[in-house]
Formats: sequence, structure tokens, C-alpha cells
Amino acid sequence: MLHLRQEARATWTLAWPIMIGQLASTGTSFVDAVMAGHVSAGDLAAVSVGASIWVMLIVTLIGLNLAASPLVAHAVGARREAEVPPLVQQALYQGLCWALIAWLIALAAAPIFPHLGLPPDVAAKAHGFLIAVSWGLVPFALFRVLYGYSASLGQTKPMMVISLIGLALNVPANWMLIYGHFGFPAMGGVGCGWATAFCMWVTLLLMVGWIRYAPAYRATYPFRRWQRIDWRRQRELFRLGAPMGVMFFVEVSAFGGIALLMARLGTTSVAAHQIALNVASLTFMIPSALGTALTVRVGHALGSGDARRAREIGNAGLVLGLIVACALAAMIIVGRTQIAGWYTKDVAVLALAGVLLLYAGLFQLADATQVVAAGILRGYKVTRQPMLVHLTAFWLVGIPLGYALAFGWQGQPGSGATGYWQALVLALVCAAALLVWLFIRTSRRLSKTPNRLR
Repeated sequence: MLHLRQEARATWTLAWPIMIGQLASTGTSFVDAVMAGHVSAGDLAAVSVGASIWVMLIVTLIGLNLAASPLVAHAVGARREAEVPPLVQQALYQGLCWALIAWLIALAAAPIFPHLGLPPDVAAKAHGFLIAVSWGLVPFALFRVLYGYSASLGQTKPMMVISLIGLALNVPANWMLIYGHFGFPAMGGVGCGWATAFCMWVTLLLMVGWIRYAPAYRATYPFRRWQRIDWRRQRELFRLGAPMGVMFFVEVSAFGGIALLMARLGTTSVAAHQIALNVASLTFMIPSALGTALTVRVGHALGSGDARRAREIGNAGLVLGLIVACALAAMIIVGRTQIAGWYTKDVAVLALAGVLLLYAGLFQLADATQVVAAGILRGYKVTRQPMLVHLTAFWLVGIPLGYALAFGWQGQPGSGATGYWQALVLALVCAAALLVWLFIRTSRRLSKTPNRLR
């Protein structure tokens, strides 16, 4: 038990700056939703629908660009620091490629909004928001590569500081562009998109500057002696990153895609769903940070050849994630009425958001467990099986069942937005159970040979 506490404490020490940084990054969406919601329910709905595509793109980019993190962690654990700079360079090349593809997808998807049953003004604002915010895709992808590199060196505080600066900058940028100050036009929800893109370029430049001047990066400094594209390394990054990108896309599409499907339920349902989803996204950053820290710590242990310690780190991480999830669930369930009131004063939206936040609180246990388990498995370089787990849980269970519960099935009336959230809770429970089983099986297999990996 003492050893379990020690490992949990070490994981928390690495994770808490990541946690604050990720909360700050996601806080941008919170600020956007709150400030747009106080313009009108239509602006909140427009940001919600536009962000449903935007969030799918950036979360998928996070997964695609995670491949460098376990590879760097294994190299550091094995004391092969010379491998790190060229690896980061290759990851930056691939990250740029993924970002350009995502940008083209955003441009192609923008014309879809008038065909979703939205009011014309809401559709136009959603279109404008997505076009504006898509200019932040390139800096976001490159920042995430450097984010994983820094975390794998145990340097997590830079991301915290830089993300807090980005959040602080987003508030006045929104204020100027949403409401029209200092000579800027009042763009409403569309202004959120331009402000977010601007802040992403700033955070990338700050991250590059930090790596350039901080002593902790000198041994693995990635911005000198640039190499050409190494197709062998690119394939290795792709084999690890592509399944993680698919896995992240599957989960986020189950949530963000629902905002598109719910457009036919009306502005109230879309706005209430956005509130619950935004709160769930904020709280998700806490166990997600634990997953990132566990990827690094498990990778270090496996890189040094200590498979039994990697298993102990994973077990402690699951317990820590469960404790955090219980606290988050209690906070959301008890305070759901007050939380909804931060976003809007619309009575109908408040009532429905309060119900959806109840489900958002209930699924914290399963959501935290599955993201922590996935982070541990990344440290083992296991990414394909988790991808299949998410495909099964969300696309074969969550979305079809959610659609049936929301809109009805075989003459039975649907329960609207609550039906989707009920199905998503079930999908998360399935994903969590399967990923924990996969970790147990993988870790037991490797820990049978002490201090040596097969």
C-alpha cells in the first residue's frame, strides 16, 4: 500500500502542471461559450455547432500527434537522448501534414451548416466560426508535438504557464471581437473563432521560445541540424499515431457529432448539450492529464527494462484516477444548477442543461477510468486494441443507441437530448472495462520476466 501511494504521488507530481495547462486550454472553449451565450442563445448555438466540428478536428490531431511521446519516453528511460532530436523533428513534419489535412477538412465541412435544419442566422454564424478558428490548426498541431516532447522529459510546467497565458489572452481578444471594441466590428460568436486562432499562434511561439532558452532542453534540443524526412521513422510514428488519432476521433465524434444530429431538436437542445459537453470537456482534462503523465512514467520504466514497475505505476494510476473521478462527479451533480447558470439565463436551456449535467456527472467514473487506462497503454506502445475498443463502444453502441433513445424506435417516443447522454454513459462504461482488462493482460504478460521486456 505504501508503494502504491508513492507511485500515485509521483504521478500526481508530474501530472498537476499538465492538468492546469489542459484546463486552461479547454477553458478557452468555456470562455467562448460563456461570452457568446451572453450575446444570445443563437450565438451560443452557433458556437456549439461550429465547435462540434472544430473539436473533432483538434482532438483527432491530439491523438495523431501523441506518437512521439511514448517513443521519446522510452528513449529517455533507456538513456538514448541522442535519438530524441531527430525523432521530434520527424514528428513535427508529420504534425504539419496532419494539420494541413485537418484545415482542408474544415474548409470542406463549413458549407454543411445550412443543411442541418438550423435557423439561417445560426447556420451563417457557425460557418463563420469554423472558417475563422481553422486558422489555428497548424499552430495547435505543432504545439502538441512539442507538448509531448516536453512532457516526456518531465518538463510539464512550461505547458501550464503557456496555456494560462493563452487563456488570459483569450478573454480580452474575445471581448474585442465578440462585442466590437477598439475599432473591431462586433462579430458575435464568429469573433470567438478569430480570437482562438490568434491565441494558438501565440502559444506556439511561446513554446518554441521556452524550449530555445530553457536549460532543461539542451541535451535533446530539437531545433538544430534539421534532418530530411525519414520515411522509416515516419512509418513508425504513423503506426503508433494513426490508431490513437482514430481512437480520439471516435470518442469525440460520439459527443461532438451528436450536436450536429441534435440540430433537428432545436436551439434549446443544442445549447443545453453544449453546456453539458463543455463542462464534461473541462473535467475530462484532469484524468486526461493523469493519462499523459502515466504514458511518460510507464514509458520511462519500460525503456529502462523494468516491466514490473511499469505495472505498479499503472495500478496506482488507475486508483488515483478513480479518486479524482469521484470528486468530479460529486462536484458536477451537486452544483449542476449553478454551473448551468454560468452559461445562460435562458430558462428552457437552464432546465435541460441541469438534466444533462446530471449524466455528465455520472459518467465521470467510467470516463476517468478509460482515459487513464488508455494513457497507460500508450506507455506500453499499445494503440491498435484501444482503437478497436473505442470503435466498438462508441460507434457500435453509443451513437446508434443514442439515436434510438433520442428520436424513438419502432413507434416508441424518444427522450430527446437525454437519450443521447444515457447511451454515452453506457458506451464509456464498456470502453473503461475493456481498456482496464487490456492493461491487466498486457502488464501481466510483460511482468512475468522481471526487469526485462520481451
